[in-house]
Amino acid sequence: MARMSVFRFSALALLLLSACCWADNEVGPSQEDDSAELSVSELLERANSNLIRSANDPILTEGDIAIGSEDERNADPCTSQDCKWLKNSDGKVYVPYYIANHYSDREKAIIIRGLESFSSFSCIYFRPTQSGDHEWLSIESNSGCSSFVGRRGGKQVVSLARSGCLYHGTVQHELLHALGFNHEHSRSDRDNHIKVLLQNVKPGKEHNFRKVATLNQGTPYDYNSVMQYRKTAFSKNNQPTMVPIPDPNVSFGNAKEMSHNDKARLNTLYKCCECPHEHIIKKKHTYPHVFNIEFGANPPMCCFTVTEGSFSDVLTDDQRLLDQQKLQP
Repeated sequence: MARMSVFRFSALALLLLSACCWADNEVGPSQEDDSAELSVSELLERANSNLIRSANDPILTEGDIAIGSEDERNADPCTSQDCKWLKNSDGKVYVPYYIANHYSDREKAIIIRGLESFSSFSCIYFRPTQSGDHEWLSIESNSGCSSFVGRRGGKQVVSLARSGCLYHGTVQHELLHALGFNHEHSRSDRDNHIKVLLQNVKPGKEHNFRKVATLNQGTPYDYNSVMQYRKTAFSKNNQPTMVPIPDPNVSFGNAKEMSHNDKARLNTLYKCCECPHEHIIKKKHTYPHVFNIEFGANPPMCCFTVTEGSFSDVLTDDQRLLDQQKLQP
């Protein structure tokens, strides 16, 4: 009887140990140990360093932008062709996606959270693929984190490797590429805001600092953009490859998710906020301010126009967005 009890206890212990190991494997590569404190720029650099790429992998430029051939390296697809995803008659932009089945449930949840975040501040709605879709994002765990810029038609791969890429801000970063956005340090006006120090760049990586004829959507250069790389990106000696100007002490490249300007550019590019009316809203103890307000049932969150500069000193970006959602015509 004692032997039977020992056997049962041993079997139970083995079963519990197996379950524990399975749970560890389920969390696996997306476990957010020390990585939770890293910026998107740091996560991308770490995930894409020392990659062993196969013949089927796309060419990468700027660290994580996929291109079809070397001919595309110096051309921005979004300026040479229509790269925007198409808007539906209801004013929303539906982007079909497929998530490969090699992700665990927890990993899929991280990806879906990133996908669904866009509909909370824009007219972009990522939805699962349906029969009849002719173009879609195929989210796969390939080599590192990467995406093509803008809509390319057909199956369009967004690589989110299980090891290193499954973080909310990283998912947003790659999806912004797929929606048509380049890196902040590649902006057409970047030389007015950062100085690139090519002497500190790894040999052969200079192309990562090319400028693109971006539209910028009327927004200022954003050091806090989720698309801004950190100051030592592609450095050969751990010295800065980018320095802010005129103030070299400005902190940048530390974003962990999309900034207010990232959201504003997205709404502008896709015309999520075409508001035909203007209303004057008066906040207590402040001057009157003009907002653009969208009318109709369940409108998208509208981009607003502020006529008084002092308003920016009254509310933070998060408060602005919150108040904006509360506005009524």
